[in-house]
Amino acid sequence: MKNLVRLQILTFSILFLIIGCQRPQTDESKAMAAQKQLEDNKENKRIVLDFYQQMFGDKDISAVDKYVSPGYIQHNPSVADGAVAFKLAAANWFKGQPKTKIDVQHIASDGDLVFIHLKNKKPDGSLKSTIDIFRLENGKIVEHWDAQQDVPKDAANAHPMF
Repeated sequence: MKNLVRLQILTFSILFLIIGCQRPQTDESKAMAAQKQLEDNKENKRIVLDFYQQMFGDKDISAVDKYVSPGYIQHNPSVADGAVAFKLAAANWFKGQPKTKIDVQHIASDGDLVFIHLKNKKPDGSLKSTIDIFRLENGKIVEHWDAQQDVPKDAANAHPMF
């Protein structure tokens, strides 16, 4: 019993020693962490914008090799997981399609997520609103979600979709 009490006292002493030795985060270290987060957000947005223009604007599927992780997770039910499956799907989408300049309406990032809202022109000239969400790790796109909506000719309100 004495050994158990001694063990508990020793365990709590070590725990308090470890906790007591931790330095509280200073205002300077908080500012440095916030600056790093801003820089990471800016870089992640740049990666997504560069990827999106090269892939969907220029119709260059080699963008997948440069920007997308091989183990890419795809949440769009029409496309299988993986960079190879994505390239195969895109090759079909892009057949006979001209290069275009992507029309970004909004872009935002939060940590490893980048959100991009685009105005797309369909082959018949009508418009489509697309929102893509990308998750990045180590400068590569590792996961993707999207939602698309045709822009109606008439709306129930006066607010544009873009």
